Amino acid sequence: MTLLFIEQILNGVQLGVMLFLMAAGLTLVFGVMGLINLAHGSLYMVGAFAAAAVAASTGSFLLGVVASIVAAAVAGVLIEMLVIRRLYGRDHLDQVLATFALILIFSEGTRMVFGSFPLYLQIPPALAGPITLPGGIEYPLFRLTLIVIGLIVAFALYLLITKTRLGIQIQAGEEDREMISALGIDISKLYTFVFALGAALAGLSGALVGTLQSVEVGMGEPVLITAFVVIVIGGIGSIQGALIGAILVGLTQTLGAFLLPSLSITLFGSPDTGQVLSSMLIYILMALVLLFRPQGLMGVKT
Repeated sequence: MTLLFIEQILNGVQLGVMLFLMAAGLTLVFGVMGLINLAHGSLYMVGAFAAAAVAASTGSFLLGVVASIVAAAVAGVLIEMLVIRRLYGRDHLDQVLATFALILIFSEGTRMVFGSFPLYLQIPPALAGPITLPGGIEYPLFRLTLIVIGLIVAFALYLLITKTRLGIQIQAGEEDREMISALGIDISKLYTFVFALGAALAGLSGALVGTLQSVEVGMGEPVLITAFVVIVIGGIGSIQGALIGAILVGLTQTLGAFLLPSLSITLFGSPDTGQVLSSMLIYILMALVLLFRPQGLMGVKT
């Protein structure tokens, strides 16, 4: 039972770091641009489909991952230049309506290109099978690789935001966009870069998660809702908060689904109550965080 519990903890961390890749771009775009982008889940889907198509045609999973990043980033640049630029300074309702329309366009466009049947990404043979961890725990090597990739990306993103000139500009753009424009920084190019970076992270997440589930039209919408929960818990605009919030959500969701049905059987003779509660846990967690820290765990009071 102990080994199974530790395995579920690792599954929760793996889910968390994949949610971080999705939420990091979302929190950057909202924090820097003040933009609510409901189409972020569509970029996740674009990355997954690009990875599946390229991996199927070339036989290389690595090329598929590269294709997912490139395709999502290009789609992000096009969206920002053609649609999003017209929404800066507009009411949040306008942003919601416009980006919701993009969801419909991407979903139907993807259906026209790839059809309605799901695609599948195969785990690379070198990463297939289990690995034995300390304590005799056997854990899938590919899932462990996803954890490592997610943490490396999180560290690289942290260095970019906190240790580079570009990162300083991004932080300044979040605080006072008029001032950095007055200092000669091209705010339009900065916004395009931030949006492309967020899109690329979403595409990478879609490609990696696409190996664990089917790649299908509409796959981005459920994870988008969870990503919004993550950035609310972590604090809008905070990369560190996005990572902490994502891991908390991943652990809560995984351990809740693992423990509560069994507890419900013991208490009530049926798993139904536990299953219902497990689906509510991350929202209960969000409510508790907002009750004590309305700005989120790592958010700044305004």
